[in-house]
Amino acid sequence: MNKCKLLVGFALICYVTYVVFQLAGNEYLSNAFRALIIPTITMLYFINIKKKSIYFSGFLVLYSLSELMCIISPYIPTNIDYYTGNALYISAYLLLIYEILKSMDFNYVIRHYAIHLVILTALSVYIVSVLLKIVSPHVVGFQFIVEFVYNLITLILLSVALINFLYRDTRKSLLMFFGALCIAFSEIIQIAYFYISTNIVLEEVLNMSYTALLLGSFCFFYFQSKLKLKEKGNGKSVLVNS
Repeated sequence: MNKCKLLVGFALICYVTYVVFQLAGNEYLSNAFRALIIPTITMLYFINIKKKSIYFSGFLVLYSLSELMCIISPYIPTNIDYYTGNALYISAYLLLIYEILKSMDFNYVIRHYAIHLVILTALSVYIVSVLLKIVSPHVVGFQFIVEFVYNLITLILLSVALINFLYRDTRKSLLMFFGALCIAFSEIIQIAYFYISTNIVLEEVLNMSYTALLLGSFCFFYFQSKLKLKEKGNGKSVLVNS
């Protein structure tokens, strides 16, 4: 318990220190302290959760590794930093998507949520097309493909989390959806920060909003990992340890 309290306190200190350096204009130190927040939550998960999911654990580890790359990014080639970091993020999201999907009854989902799936698919296509219009003047070649895949996977995660909530209707699935929603909004804000904003004050607000949403999403993910998974939607009701 003491270790958990220390990790929670350290995460809060990292966030406050990140805000201080962000306001002071020290981008490297602000990014460095921000990069420590998610790995700290990951450590909290591994210490505090007894029965761990291999796929959710993989999601946390890969995401943490990509975050930690921010500390060394000034010292490595830009292309390596960009492609490696995004590959880790995409892989992490794919593991989380599989973690959500692996125990769902797809036949039941298709029968009962066909309209939802169509609407979510259309909405995802529209949002991705809008985001790509924003990004396209700034990236070319393979980077454009990476941006497309990254944004698509993020929206797929959000859609899957929403369907999972409708399918199960539990606190655990609700927290997972809130986590995915925060991630989706944080990614949209990050695009605005990188490619739209030209005002320094607005950039700071966007950056801090992005970090706050990211912190919120992983808090939701951590809290849901402490709950049991209740199967629902296929006529059965079984408790399975998460």
